[in-house]
Amino acid sequence: MTRSGQSHILAIGGGSFRPSSRHNQIEASALLRYALDLTGQDRPKVGLVATAMGDSSDWTLKMYGAFAGWDVELSHLTVFPMPNVADPRAWMLEQDVIYVSGGSVANLMALWRLHGLDEAFEEAWRAGVVLSGQSAGALCWHVGGNTDSFGPDLRVWAEGMALLPYSCGVHYDSDPQRRQLLHDSVASGELPMGYAADEGVGLHYVGTEFIQAVSVEPGAYAYRVESESEGRVKEFRIEPRLLTP
Repeated sequence: MTRSGQSHILAIGGGSFRPSSRHNQIEASALLRYALDLTGQDRPKVGLVATAMGDSSDWTLKMYGAFAGWDVELSHLTVFPMPNVADPRAWMLEQDVIYVSGGSVANLMALWRLHGLDEAFEEAWRAGVVLSGQSAGALCWHVGGNTDSFGPDLRVWAEGMALLPYSCGVHYDSDPQRRQLLHDSVASGELPMGYAADEGVGLHYVGTEFIQAVSVEPGAYAYRVESESEGRVKEFRIEPRLLTP
């Protein structure tokens, strides 16, 4: 397998999948096509991870179905009731891109650390496997952000892998709690400066550098949030590149 040697992360604020015309099914959006294109492979190996959903078999099957008609080779990794592959590290290194679903980011990171998957993900990232994911699957690569892992009232969470030395905001335009809490936590120093994404927007990093935002929703944006003096923050709006469906 030939890889570019670059380390890519696509952190998605929302919109990885869209409703399908097939009953109770979903389809992968152009955001995931963008992630696949980063691999440079004609028929990429796509690894699906739903730890944040408790390895829900229903959700995993829906993700498989979402790629119907795409020229990809799909597999998945679970930890319940035990890892479904003999060597999760080897499985990760065999993938071209790994997609991590939303759900509980606090539970996800606790389980990854328990099984040593955090170290394996870092190794895969450094080896050129494209890491992607939505919501919990976006927050996990950063220092942290805010989460509903503990209940409907959001809490600041700073237990991420910190492959990216930033905070992250997801569902930025659809959940009214998100923006203010991210501003407050960056202003207080609980979280470092960072980036946020509206629904339908992905944040693309090469190595640890933010490169661009991409979107499947016209009028949706990404943001850079920085602390200023006297406990204030400044938010810069970033115009994403609109992807074709």
